[in-house]
Amino acid sequence: MEALGIDVGGTGIKAAPVDLKKGKRLTKRLRIPTPQPSTPEAVYDVLDEMIAHFEWTGAIGCAVPSVVRGGVVCTAANIDDGWIGRNAGADLAQRYGRTVTVLNDADAAGLAENTFGAAAELEGTVLLLTLGTGIGSALFTDGVLVPNTELGHLEFKGQDAELYAAARLVSRGLSEREWAVRLNEYLNYVEDVLSPDHLVLGGGISKNFDQYSDLLSTNATIRPARFRNRAGIIGAALATGGVT
Repeated sequence: MEALGIDVGGTGIKAAPVDLKKGKRLTKRLRIPTPQPSTPEAVYDVLDEMIAHFEWTGAIGCAVPSVVRGGVVCTAANIDDGWIGRNAGADLAQRYGRTVTVLNDADAAGLAENTFGAAAELEGTVLLLTLGTGIGSALFTDGVLVPNTELGHLEFKGQDAELYAAARLVSRGLSEREWAVRLNEYLNYVEDVLSPDHLVLGGGISKNFDQYSDLLSTNATIRPARFRNRAGIIGAALATGGVT
């Protein structure tokens, strides 16, 4: 089975068809800059372009940087506030004449890692953190997703945790190792709250895991994600189950 996975981010929207049995993209991804302002209507126009580009007629999964309940977008972290309260699932189903699965972007990444990636063989409680512009989180207990955890918005040191420990700080003056010290403080805090058995660290910076992993110390096992920035596309596709 196949599905089109779409990952809506604050700066770019990425899409590719995915083989659901192998968890692999079938083609090179298409990336289009996120329109500014990133209103639902503007983003929907980009999705139109992507679906036309792939000549796609099958299942569609769409990951967005928001809490999503039953297709309804409840928050807007890195997209326009006009998304809040919109039933994106219903909007897109009507637009394309088929079911469109809409979910939180970190949950999508977690589905990819839990099914085919770094967490596929792990038991117990697994916490995936996507480290980039912000901090996304996906929590699994014995393989079952607990959706919309949004642990990057926990209050930590008097502010949103992602303001203190997101990977974007490396491009804003912190060295990678200075950032890793902050990340370790945050991981210890999250561990105090949830006591996960395993931590999986995703996002583009996970490719450099060996360069800072010696600074990370938790009771949980820690490992880098497999799919990195590909996870959102793959997980969004997997969330559809191939159903149109």
